[in-house]
Parts: sequence; C-alpha cells; structure tokens
Amino acid sequence: MYHTWMRYFTPGPALHRLGLVCLGVGLQHGTLPPVGPRVLDHHVAVVISAGRGWYTTPDGRRRTVTAPALLWLVPGVPHHYGADPDTGWDESFVDFTGPATTAWTELGYIEPDRPVVPLTDTATPRAAVSRIARAARRGNPLLEVETAAAVPELLVALRRARADTDADGDPVLTALARDAFLPLTIAGHAARHGMTPAELRRAVRRGAGCSPKDYLLGIRLGRAKELLAATELPVAAIARRVGYDDPAYFSRLFTRRVGTAPVRFRAQAGRAVPGGWSTRIPDPDDPPLLRTTDPAPPAATAHRPPHHRPTPP
Repeated sequence: MYHTWMRYFTPGPALHRLGLVCLGVGLQHGTLPPVGPRVLDHHVAVVISAGRGWYTTPDGRRRTVTAPALLWLVPGVPHHYGADPDTGWDESFVDFTGPATTAWTELGYIEPDRPVVPLTDTATPRAAVSRIARAARRGNPLLEVETAAAVPELLVALRRARADTDADGDPVLTALARDAFLPLTIAGHAARHGMTPAELRRAVRRGAGCSPKDYLLGIRLGRAKELLAATELPVAAIARRVGYDDPAYFSRLFTRRVGTAPVRFRAQAGRAVPGGWSTRIPDPDDPPLLRTTDPAPPAATAHRPPHHRPTPP
C-alpha cells in the first residue's frame, strides 16, 4: 500500500531563460513500486526522509539506501531504485532543468558522480519541497515563477544537509576566511593548515566549489567594496587592508573582476556622509540594529547599551 501526490509543469521559453525551471514535484510514502531502469533528460532530486530501500548503479551494483538520504537522478544516466517492500519509505521529489544546472554542478551542489548522498536531516529540504508543492496549486498565476525560484533554495538546503558537511561550516573555509587579508600565498595558507597546496585545493573545491584563489579573492573584493562604499579611505589604504601592498595591482584586479574601477564603484555606491560612520563600517559578525517603526516604551529602553560598531580590520 502506498500514497502518492504529484504535479508536473511545462514552463515556456521565457521561463527557461531564467536558467533553472521546475518541471514537477511529488510527495509519496509507503511500499512504493520500483522505478526504472530508465534514463531521463532532466535532473531529479529525490529526498528520502524515512525508511529504507535500494539503488542500482549503472554498472549493476545494488546499494542500500537508508533515510535520511538524497538520490540524484541526472540526464543521460540510467537509474533503478525502490523502497524496501517490507518497510517502504517516505520520499519527496523535484524535477528541474535549465542551462544553469551546469554551473550548479561545477559548484558542487549537484553531484552526478554520487547518486546516493547521506543526509543529516531532511527538515529544511522538505520545507523547500513543500513550498514548491504549495505553489503548484491549480490556478496559481505565479506557479511557474514561484516553483522556478524555489529550485535554488532546494539545492542550497540539500547542500547544507549533507552528512559530510559540518553544521558550523567547513573548518578549512572558516580559517581561510579568517586569514583572507593576510599577505599569504596559496602555499602559505596550505602550510598554516598542515596541508599541501593540492590538498587545500581539493578541500576548497569540495567545500566551496571553486579554487582557493577565487575563494579568497571573493572575500577580499567583498570587503573592499564595503570600505569603498561606506568610508572615505583612500584606495591605496583599502588595498592594504584587504591584503594588497601594490595599489595599482589591486585596482587592475578589482576592475577586471568587478567590471568597474574602484573610484567609479565608490562614486556609484558610496554612502559615507558627514556625521555618519565615515571610516567605520559594521563588522559582518556584528551588524547594526535597525530602528523599529514602533519603538519600545522608554522604560524598556532606558538601560539598553548603545550598539557597538567596531572599526574594520
């Protein structure tokens, strides 16, 4: 005995230009019949939240699947899977496609080489699937856009739920972010972690989907943008603060990656005003509190200490 609910969609050409579109969503539980062997022309994420079953690889090997787990069904790759006939399982699935799947795969959010992925929990991925299911009600004029917008949310939720992902963040990535502004080479960063450069590259690629150089560059340029927009510091001083001793090299790098020169970025995004924060900007780990539209009574706020806005590193 099993129960199943599903909806399928056919987004038009304009929707496909969004990069990712949702083709279907389903919720099923019980002793479901086996699926396949078959080959699809699009991606499917199958989230197993309870129970157990099996998955047969293209080379004929059968693997046990125990919840919580994720099955990746990718275009052109044969798959064959099913729930245990005695216990069954609870599953939800989302079908999706689009040219952006290539980038999501390169970044490590879709794993064609790992069709069975153990998860720590399925609550967040199931919540993303539920949003797609609610949007899939008949007569919803925003159905195709809402469901397409939810696919990236699902991919991020599945990435965070992987059993090999630390809930507090990857320690290597955390340490790299902490040391991002130090004048270190990639070999120097690797040595600080007792790793070879090749080991560091593999770790960062696995955790962030990019090279250590690009990971550090993203952090440095993000901080440089904050300093350009919120302070009146000279470009040379900003370059030094984010790890570049040569202001000219920093400006060339910023212009090449951002698409505009630092001084032009400041002219477009600058927010420094007399009496404002000037050379101080919020620490990313201690953001300022926004004033509410309905302030609390004076008695409740009389002893509240002012919010501290530390100076940037």
